[in-house]
Amino acid sequence: MEQAVCGFCGQTADEFPLTWIVSVENGRKVAYCDRCARENLRAIESKLDPAWW
Repeated sequence: MEQAVCGFCGQTADEFPLTWIVSVENGRKVAYCDRCARENLRAIESKLDPAWW
């Protein structure tokens, strides 16, 4: 079982929640919790660098 960590806010979960999303940034997978994903959906969809969020 792998612990999930949000790449933006640092929230953790014991198992990877189905409501979280995964993005590939600079060749590595980054997970985002449902709150961060919802608040930054346009930036994620347009592939803006997280520094712009």
